[in-house]
Amino acid sequence: MTRGLAALRVLARGGGPTLLWRAVLTAALVGAIGLLPWLSRTDPALTVLKARSADRDPTPETLRAVRDQLGLDDGPPALLGRWLGGLLHGDAGTSWVSGAEVLPDVLQALGASLLLMAGALVVAGGTAAAVCARTLRLGSRGRLGTRRPGGTASAVLAALPEFLVASVLASVIGVQLGWLPALGWYGPQWMVLPSLALGLPAGAVLGRMLDDLLPGAFAEPWALAAAARGVPPKSVARQAVRRCVPGLLPNLGLFVVGLTGGSVAVEQIFDIPGLGRLTLQAALAQDLPVLQTGTLALVLLAAAAGILARLTARLLIGPALRDGALRSPHPPGRRVPRALPLLYGALLAAVIGLGLPRDAVALDALGRLQAPSAAHPFGTDALGRDVLARVSHGALTTLGSALAVSAAALVAGLLLGLLPRLSGPLVDTVSAVPPVLAGLLVAGVAGSGSWTPAFAVGVVAWAPLAAHTSSLLRQERATTHLAATRALGAGRPYLLWHELLPAVLPPVTRHALIRLPGVALSLAALGFLGLGAQPPSPEWGLLLAENQPYAERAPWAVLFPAAVLALLGALAVTPAGVVRL
Repeated sequence: MTRGLAALRVLARGGGPTLLWRAVLTAALVGAIGLLPWLSRTDPALTVLKARSADRDPTPETLRAVRDQLGLDDGPPALLGRWLGGLLHGDAGTSWVSGAEVLPDVLQALGASLLLMAGALVVAGGTAAAVCARTLRLGSRGRLGTRRPGGTASAVLAALPEFLVASVLASVIGVQLGWLPALGWYGPQWMVLPSLALGLPAGAVLGRMLDDLLPGAFAEPWALAAAARGVPPKSVARQAVRRCVPGLLPNLGLFVVGLTGGSVAVEQIFDIPGLGRLTLQAALAQDLPVLQTGTLALVLLAAAAGILARLTARLLIGPALRDGALRSPHPPGRRVPRALPLLYGALLAAVIGLGLPRDAVALDALGRLQAPSAAHPFGTDALGRDVLARVSHGALTTLGSALAVSAAALVAGLLLGLLPRLSGPLVDTVSAVPPVLAGLLVAGVAGSGSWTPAFAVGVVAWAPLAAHTSSLLRQERATTHLAATRALGAGRPYLLWHELLPAVLPPVTRHALIRLPGVALSLAALGFLGLGAQPPSPEWGLLLAENQPYAERAPWAVLFPAAVLALLGALAVTPAGVVRL
């Protein structure tokens, strides 16, 4: 109890400026959403009218009636003021489209999303445990040096798009086999498939991050002493996990928010009335009361998850964080996996090289949905276009955008992570914005374009890296060697360049490499939802979205692009473990 109160006092220190900064960020986000209809340079009355009834004729009189009903002529400040005034009294207004009370609908959607998030976290925990099982078994027995580099299976799993996993589970297990329901949200049975679709990729990413930290924990003196005294391996493994979990908790909080509001594609496929789907529909219809209330709920959830994660990390580390008694969590050197990255890179280069000479937009009405053959190694799609050609040409834009976004996210994450009081509330606020909503805001401000999805993903991609940087920096500042270096007269610039950055940069860079397929997935998800590239572009997300309806009749049109995306994940993860300074 005493430790908990002390942690709360430490967390609340400087809370006034932090709380003010958090309030400013929330107000800016909600205000930007309130400007969405005007930023998009469209008539909000026309958008709302089409959302209410697509067949209704938009006459000037009808549009004038909609404007008068909603008060659109009063302008964004008046609309935002009325919404905020009602919110202070527990009234979030009524939907511009359906006319229903907003707050009950948002709370009901939030409950469904939280329930889905809980199921996904259970699946993610089991997946992460499976990914780290081999490292835990060998490390707890002092035989970690015999471990060979691996992790290809987890890399492939982490690289699979959530919407693709959801579609396969729904069509195979739900429809063809009939083992579980594939549509709706009526009870525990309806949770299984969407929880698997969300939890498997998320658990693979968390497992990779934990697997990266475990060797450093097993190399610490306490682990060596425990092994020498004959402490049971299970106890050693349990303490190693406890030692590593504080470094993962900030990102776990981000996963909670992402699984709650960012699972739009999965909610669309399984017809789940969740908050992500509700906010997407409200954004497309420019239903501001629903969109602002849903976003505010996500921001509050993100703030609560972030504060709880930081508090739990302090409780787990204990007085060592205050007394500077931690050991620097540098993992020992590993064997360099030279063959696997070369093999994966050669395979990816071969696929791209074989497909580039082919025409990616040539139509063949007589060759629709042809199976793989010598003429078309990856088969053809519903328009008779060569799938190999489209995968290869799409790789140039998808991989280029993913690399550029990942590099920018790494730099921004490192710089902002070094300023935790500034970046903490910013990370919580940004993580509450699903990439889909970010894409709509970016498109509304700057218009649709080939770079719009990349910019939208980049707006939120730096947040996990900044949270990881801040978490590692907090622990590195509490190490004994840093206290000794400071006692010898080292100044802040020396400590930053010679002690802190060399300790933080390698694991954050490995984290960025692990998330490279996730960046490509976010770009693909925007394409899948129609917010990215437009036909006839061969961008991977659009390619998967176009071929998804024919997955049962022509599975090669979906499996081959997904396999190349999984190959990218394996290529990104296998060399990540040897990034060192």
